[in-house]
Amino acid sequence: MDGAHDMGGMDGFGPVVPEANEPLFHAAWERRAFALTLAMARPGGWNLDMTRFARENRSPLDYLSKSYYQIWLAGLERLMAERGLVTSDEIAAARPLHPRRDVAALSADDAAPMLARGAPTERPAPAPAHFAIGDRVRARNIHPHTHTRLPRYVRGHVGVVELVHGAHIFPDSHALGAGEQPQWLYTVTFDGRELWGDDGDPTARISVDAWESYLEPAR
Repeated sequence: MDGAHDMGGMDGFGPVVPEANEPLFHAAWERRAFALTLAMARPGGWNLDMTRFARENRSPLDYLSKSYYQIWLAGLERLMAERGLVTSDEIAAARPLHPRRDVAALSADDAAPMLARGAPTERPAPAPAHFAIGDRVRARNIHPHTHTRLPRYVRGHVGVVELVHGAHIFPDSHALGAGEQPQWLYTVTFDGRELWGDDGDPTARISVDAWESYLEPAR
């Protein structure tokens, strides 16, 4: 979707200033927000792409006024509310107000093995790949109202296929609960001048991972 979260390639936000020796979490509540999002996926039945959509599907004012893990917490509240695991008055009060629901959440002992195992997204290819390394492709100029992994700043621009990764879960359908619908996944490299015209850095090369339906042959 087109939203405030899709700020790649946009100006007006100032330079990116890396934090020296940045910790994984800046406060204990951030660690808990991360852990709760993972743990509640089991009773909630959501997947990674659903969590991304829950975090990005916010008004620009709401999104830009929150810190990174505040957005995670807001996304978790939305996912839980949609599934009846928490009520709006409990969210407003920031505490339980109704009888507890016993659900099969992820236990503390299961967390580390689950994170180490991960959740591979590669799947059998449904058809032969349409593109190969070296092909010139154009990112489609799409503007879906739901989740997509195609950055706005590359849409309509021409790049070159650099890598072919096999078929992977298609996030656009997965985020909606519409099935995995695996597609071929490519790394496409774009030139800085192609993306930003004469003001772009001619030495810059920007790589984007793009699913097959995001691309079309460059004419």
